Amino acid sequence: MTDTAATTPNEVLKFWWDAGPAAWFRSDPEFDERVRSVLGPLAARAMAGELSSWEETPHGSLALILLLDQAPRNMHRRTPRAFEGDALALAAARRAIEAGHPEVFPPGVRSFFYLPFEHAEDLEAQARGVDLMRSLGERETVYWALVHFEAIARFGRFPHRNAILGRTSTPEEEAWLAAGGFSA
Repeated sequence: MTDTAATTPNEVLKFWWDAGPAAWFRSDPEFDERVRSVLGPLAARAMAGELSSWEETPHGSLALILLLDQAPRNMHRRTPRAFEGDALALAAARRAIEAGHPEVFPPGVRSFFYLPFEHAEDLEAQARGVDLMRSLGERETVYWALVHFEAIARFGRFPHRNAILGRTSTPEEEAWLAAGGFSA
């Protein structure tokens, strides 16, 4: 059975929720292909700035952030394109927070508004991400926010992205990765 391409914010959210946590944060070529077929066309439109009107509603805002932040990580895993929406996702997340959009969702859903801060190679964004994740009161999300913050505080970038982005790792970064630094 093939999935139908999503065309609305609610279809994006339904696809994402139906996939669930078991699919969201692990490498699975089958799920990555489903993300490409269902969300790919809309993700391309989001990257081109064609879906900015979605930011007017909480659900649309969340769907847009998923298209800019999460979908590229699946569709373009282990390529530079996996991170191409990061700046746009962070800007959209900031606007959504300013508009109060995350507050209409339960904590587990709100975390998707906050992940763009965690994905930023910027210490100020990382610090805000840690505070936002702490506000959820969920131990696991705070742990991962701190892991991301520590990497940026220590290196100013995510060492696990270096090979993907064609950056040369420092000996300290290589040692950190060899010791189990988190992976892409």
